Amino acid sequence: MQRAEQSRDMMSYFSDLYEKYATDVLRMCYFYLGDQQKAEDVCQDVFVRLMTTMPELQEGREKSWLLKVALNRCRDLWRGAWLKRVVLGGPAFETMPAPDEIGQLAERQEMMSAINQLPSTFKEVILLHYYQGYGINEIAEMMELPEGTISSRLSRGRKKLESILKGGDAR
Repeated sequence: MQRAEQSRDMMSYFSDLYEKYATDVLRMCYFYLGDQQKAEDVCQDVFVRLMTTMPELQEGREKSWLLKVALNRCRDLWRGAWLKRVVLGGPAFETMPAPDEIGQLAERQEMMSAINQLPSTFKEVILLHYYQGYGINEIAEMMELPEGTISSRLSRGRKKLESILKGGDAR
């Protein structure tokens, strides 16, 4: 009887985490990959991994763990030869826009197109900081890098974004 109760508690825990964070994980994956179906697959993989590995997550750090796993999975897909053939820069917000004014949609599409042109090291910190609202120290912990590295990547990423938006190149 205790085992069934424990199982119900775990399912309730997973369900609560899914309700709270699935949209954020899905959006992060979508912005990273630029493909809704692949983003949905990664999001599902992340929550399956959560259920199968049952990591000891600190309370309040669940979203951080989920996004870290999602970023790692997105990186794996990005490195795959079949995804390298995908041309980025398509209409990034048409299928899953965050709540936004309609007049800002074109500007947001231009920004996401520019973000997709960034090397992954800059794209990841830009998305985590500006889209997910994580601080430099939280990103550093999540990515297991020094805070100075994250700060530098944010600064360099902003400069590269500015160059892209003014018609320059990401390199």
